[in-house]
Amino acid sequence: MLQLRPFESLGHANHGWLDAHHHFSFAEYHDPARMHWGNLRVWNDDLIAAGAGFPPHPHRDMEIITYVREGAITHQDSLGNKGRTEAGDVQVMSAGSGIVHSEYNLEKVDTRIFQIWIIPEKVGDAPSWGTRPFPKGERGEGFVTLASGRAGDEDHLRIRTDARLVAATLKAGESAEYAFDAGRRGYLVPAKGRVEINGLQAKARDGVAIAEESMLRVTALEDSEIVLVDVA
Repeated sequence: MLQLRPFESLGHANHGWLDAHHHFSFAEYHDPARMHWGNLRVWNDDLIAAGAGFPPHPHRDMEIITYVREGAITHQDSLGNKGRTEAGDVQVMSAGSGIVHSEYNLEKVDTRIFQIWIIPEKVGDAPSWGTRPFPKGERGEGFVTLASGRAGDEDHLRIRTDARLVAATLKAGESAEYAFDAGRRGYLVPAKGRVEINGLQAKARDGVAIAEESMLRVTALEDSEIVLVDVA
């Protein structure tokens, strides 16, 4: 089962410095039909204006993944972590028992991110943060795992939940496949381009909710960048 969620149907809030689109209920946007997808709770599509950002604010008991699409984001938190994550790379924050962090776009251009929240398997663990640059040569080889809490995915950014974040960069006409274990769900968003997923077409920033599919075959109809979460 594939369900297309067109970009135009997403929740939307424009705060001036932040132009946010919500795939699931978030803040002032509430849709009972879009509360979560398995243990995936939030997928926000954010444009952060140059020189602006989120001032220090708290989180707890949530796995928060930031995928940078354009520009860069600079993170600082109450654990003393500081870091800058560039386009195509990922940062992971396990909020655990509680953490305060800020995220700013210190660049001279707008930054575009996907921020993805996944419900953890346990609550109250010690908070943590990490980031990793991914050599662009890894893309073009199908789906690459960027962050995971699944058994066997030991060489990637760790999240504390039964989920995996993968991404692929495809030139027009190229395809990539992804296999799901029985009972798993997925949520796919093209960051750029236009793709066909098992016969269903989706354009940049559309969401595709996936269930009861053992194999995805994603074909780029134009040069594309695809982000996919595999969740319980």
